[in-house]
Amino acid sequence: LAFLTEPRDVIAVRDRPLMLHCQVEGEGPISITWRHNGVPIVTGVRATVLKNGTLLIRNFSKRRESNETDAGEYDCAAENRYGLLISRKARVQLASLPKFLTHPQSLAVDVGGVARLSCQVNGIPEANITWQRDRRPLSTADPRYTLLPNGVLQITGVQRSDSGLFRCVASNIANTRYSNEAQLSINVAGSRVYKEPVILSGPQNLTINVHQTAILECIATGNPRPIVSWSRLDGRSIGVEGVQVLGTGNLMISDATLQHSGVYVCSANRPGSRSRRTALGRLVVQAPPEFVQWPQSVSRPAGGSAVFSCTATGVPEPHLIWLKNGKLLTPSGNVKLTNGNTTLAITRITPEDEAIYQCIAENSAGTNQASARLAIVQGPELPEAPTGLRAVALSSNNLQLTWDQPEPHVSQQIIGYVLHIRRLGEPDGAELQEAVDKSTFVHAFENLEAATTYSIYLKAYSAQGGSQQSSTITATTLGGVPSPPSFFTKVLNQTAMQVYWELPSKPGKVEGFRLEYRAVSNPDIQGQEFFPGHINTHTISHLEPAAVYEIQLVAFNGNGDSPSTRRLVSLSEDGASASGRTGQSCNCDQSDPSMSTLLVGVHSGLACILCCLLFVLLAYRRSFICRKEASWETPPTLNGVRGPKSPTGENIELNQVGISKTRRDGSIISASLKETAPVNHSPRLKLWPPNVLDLLGYPRSQDLNRIPQQSNLQIILSFFVYIYIYN
Repeated sequence: LAFLTEPRDVIAVRDRPLMLHCQVEGEGPISITWRHNGVPIVTGVRATVLKNGTLLIRNFSKRRESNETDAGEYDCAAENRYGLLISRKARVQLASLPKFLTHPQSLAVDVGGVARLSCQVNGIPEANITWQRDRRPLSTADPRYTLLPNGVLQITGVQRSDSGLFRCVASNIANTRYSNEAQLSINVAGSRVYKEPVILSGPQNLTINVHQTAILECIATGNPRPIVSWSRLDGRSIGVEGVQVLGTGNLMISDATLQHSGVYVCSANRPGSRSRRTALGRLVVQAPPEFVQWPQSVSRPAGGSAVFSCTATGVPEPHLIWLKNGKLLTPSGNVKLTNGNTTLAITRITPEDEAIYQCIAENSAGTNQASARLAIVQGPELPEAPTGLRAVALSSNNLQLTWDQPEPHVSQQIIGYVLHIRRLGEPDGAELQEAVDKSTFVHAFENLEAATTYSIYLKAYSAQGGSQQSSTITATTLGGVPSPPSFFTKVLNQTAMQVYWELPSKPGKVEGFRLEYRAVSNPDIQGQEFFPGHINTHTISHLEPAAVYEIQLVAFNGNGDSPSTRRLVSLSEDGASASGRTGQSCNCDQSDPSMSTLLVGVHSGLACILCCLLFVLLAYRRSFICRKEASWETPPTLNGVRGPKSPTGENIELNQVGISKTRRDGSIISASLKETAPVNHSPRLKLWPPNVLDLLGYPRSQDLNRIPQQSNLQIILSFFVYIYIYN
């Protein structure tokens, strides 16, 4: 079943008949139906499908009773007993000619100058535009007149006779319209004044399809008249084939190709000088999809495999989709699309897979389709799936595979084996395959990664196709156990917590995880869970309320278990009060108890040494203060009052009011500080940790200046002792 003729894009005229052609070849009987915007067309008085497959719409309408239009996308579907085909989509547009978007504007031009008049209208199909002067058709036989297809009129070397009223006339199969009139006036006075080159209109960005015509406008004025030239911004040659100049500077490229895409530069140069002006415009040439490789029809037995390839080129890059009997193909367990939808693979073929498959290539320039049929044939049965697949790690990068030898009557039809291997956790697209001779039942995979787990299965092939795959096994290369996993916990409520951990950076490094938990106060409450290597979170629920649990996580592969990682988690109110906060827990890695004992001993020894030093300094301070009290003399000055040295013994008393000196004979000499002593702004010990000064015997508000300097070391050491013991 194949198309000989597919519907093409057309423009229909309102209230006139429309015919869309669709011709098919294949084994009959063949039924042809049509769809409009994806909805089947009901045949009757308005629309009829002729015997040759052509769709006839007797009266094409813009709006019907249901407020729908006959314009849109049409495709035809052909079906016989082998399957169903869908044609390319044909775009049908209604011919129209709306009002002018822009009208010509009046202007005044010097004699010998350049005049440019333009109008714009969007018609379907593109309108044919002509010009009138003073309501009479304008003759373009004069080479000074250049009429561009986009509705631009250029007049070079303007003369007095060119003045008048100009208007443009647009017409197509739908209608004819006239624009407003514009006055062209000619000035004689300024014809000999020198003027720098000016580009009145430069090239505009333009997008066309291949084989169409591109016109890049460039019109310049100045005195003397500038010379217009063209170049490409990338420096490539524009070429001469199919390229010509319209008027005095417009570039026309006929039968455009993809090589014509680029940025074009229009330059207006004043003769005899380097003075010039430039303007840029980008030309984009698109190409509808074309197939480089078509899918080929194949016949396969049930249980076999089939591969369809489809490659298309175009600008922009085409997008590929697949259809099965006219419906969008959805990948499933045995149907896979790979390599950017360029390859369709069907394994373990069943009767439901027998159909016509279509590759549809689409881009903004158009669509294309190619089809192929998958047929199921009756023939010898496919070989049985291999059995007894085993794997042994030979080294850090080698695995040896062995499997059972089939029975003689089975091995006669086998032409070879194919081993499929991929790292555990990788997608199917990363799978590697190696072919093995039919007489070989052992094979070594080399150049693998160390300490990595691989998923492996085997298939046997005959001339009719491949067998079902063997049972899938996993094997790990030598090289060590996984690294200890790091994990975190989050208390959800008093009876539940969430555990989540980090996955290895490369697939296959971990075969799975084992999560264990037990209640600290009741070891009988415990649990154990196993997870594959791609899972990294688990919620533990129905726990003992407000209990403390020990969580242990271990990663394992074929070489064994990693060192365990442990953590204590409290489910108390404090640990679960903050939503989204990591539960109160601590790292309690008990994998090396000797190290923990050593650390405790070191800390205890340091604390004892510091305490001993503290007591020694306390004893030294006490003896020092006693000696100081016996020899303390009056300061040399105190608010201008000098105390004479007394030949007799004196006692000095310091208080908040002042200083009192008492002789041995009982007389008292006092100096008041209440009014005359300056305010002492010395720093106080209010920022010291609590109990440090109490430990030394000083009030917490005592001035630093009144503490003997010899005890500073004692204070500093005491501070560090306090911080050390407190922490």
